[in-house]
Amino acid sequence: MRRREFLAAGAAACAAVACGRKAAPLPPGTLSGTAHRVGHLLRDGTIDAGPAELRKRAVVIVGGGIAGLSAAWRLRLAGFDDFEILELEDAAGGNARWGENPVSRYPLGAHYLPLPTRESRAVRLLLAELGVLRGDPDAPAPAYDERALCFAPQERLYRDGLWREGFEPLAGASARDRDEWRRFHDRMAAFKAARGADGRRAFAIPMALSSRDPRFLALDRLSMRDWLAGEGYAAEAVHWLANYACRDDFGCDYREVSAWAGIHYFACRDAQARDADPDAVLTWPEGNGWIVRGLLARVAPPLTAGALVHRVVEGEREVALGVHLARERRALEIRAEHVVWAAQLRFAARALAGADAGLVAALAEFDHAPWLVANLTLAEPPWERHGAPLAWDNVLYESPGLGYVVATHQDLASRRGPTVITYYEPLTGTPTAAARERLLATSREAWAARVLADLGRPHPELARITERVDVFTNGHAMVRPRTGFVWGDARERVLRHAGRVHFAHSDVSGFSLFEEAQYRGVAAAERVLARLAIRDGTVL
Repeated sequence: MRRREFLAAGAAACAAVACGRKAAPLPPGTLSGTAHRVGHLLRDGTIDAGPAELRKRAVVIVGGGIAGLSAAWRLRLAGFDDFEILELEDAAGGNARWGENPVSRYPLGAHYLPLPTRESRAVRLLLAELGVLRGDPDAPAPAYDERALCFAPQERLYRDGLWREGFEPLAGASARDRDEWRRFHDRMAAFKAARGADGRRAFAIPMALSSRDPRFLALDRLSMRDWLAGEGYAAEAVHWLANYACRDDFGCDYREVSAWAGIHYFACRDAQARDADPDAVLTWPEGNGWIVRGLLARVAPPLTAGALVHRVVEGEREVALGVHLARERRALEIRAEHVVWAAQLRFAARALAGADAGLVAALAEFDHAPWLVANLTLAEPPWERHGAPLAWDNVLYESPGLGYVVATHQDLASRRGPTVITYYEPLTGTPTAAARERLLATSREAWAARVLADLGRPHPELARITERVDVFTNGHAMVRPRTGFVWGDARERVLRHAGRVHFAHSDVSGFSLFEEAQYRGVAAAERVLARLAIRDGTVL
């Protein structure tokens, strides 16, 4: 079934559910997502502040995702504990949140971490604390806990009715297309090794350590699609791979993504491991939620959930925060010496009161991609037929979705019994506002029908073995590194801000990756420590 045929079939399935026509019964499940209704109070300006409780903190961290938790981790490393995290959602974790049922934990977002490069020093230090990295974190090729390294087979690809091991859609390709595939990968390897006139790697992670050489930064002014065309790449497989990478990491089509960001996907990582392939990844049943659980256990941060920060007034000596406590329906005012803003930056544009107009305008330039995630609980694993056996990451070539990962892949004893698979779909192809509206207006039943239709192509038995479909919607999942944005004026304006509000979200990097979120959170915490005259060096 081609993409056009699938879309028509999916639309028909959704219409059947919406119109009440008789159809095969759908498995039960839940519809959940980020706290958009509370967040929309800020967007719509409809918060009734009322009388507020007043309290004081030295530091307030707004946002309990990876950036906010990393800031808290760094403050604790320095022996500093006069801080509090305010989190809009019911639980911490951000894009690394997870769910759990009697079968397994499972991810609601980020589901793996690539081996960290030597430049991602703080990531290595954290993994050493959590017992995943063994020995010296600064070693060129550290050892990792084999239980966290993804078991084989790591990935497979479904195309033309057949599963194939690996990630190369080259079956039946012409000699010219195969040559282009090799040329593309050779070019990415050259970018990986390249250094600018300033001596820095052209594409580093964290991206703040990348070269500022103009010949590399000029790539930001092209889309990834246009860069490929300009370099003479015409092979379908090459264009599919580049677009898949942009949809996977950035939630948007390669026609919109900065070529600098698109190339960074392929060229930023050069990590080595003592007993693993450089392409190996670290994963757990709940994905990066495992790291969140570890951070929460080690840091034990004071965290207030269901807290919407709707007003931030940055003064010379303190920051005043207006907070709406959604659960309790009451107001809170906090006076802090410093604020680490580890929530999405577009929300800061609405919350900052009396701030410089140029800063507010820059923050408003940050746009975010909406995502759909569906967790399917199965009575047994998908059947192993049509080629390569079940892998951890199972990619669909012609699909609006990306494919699925298997939560129980790391548990050998669970391979034959019930399992949970996590399906991902970035909502690309329409403006983000319209895509968010569609995401939130569509019923769980319609989404479930769409997901089952997509996965039913490689797995005709899926409808019979699926026991439930739990749908999770995220309207602002990740910042979109649009053409001209990564090295553009808006991001640079945010970076120049030097007040008592310290921007720390992965948005500050221009794209959403674990390493970027952690780096920005740690960097903000270290700026705060310096301003508080606490001398503790750096872990970056």
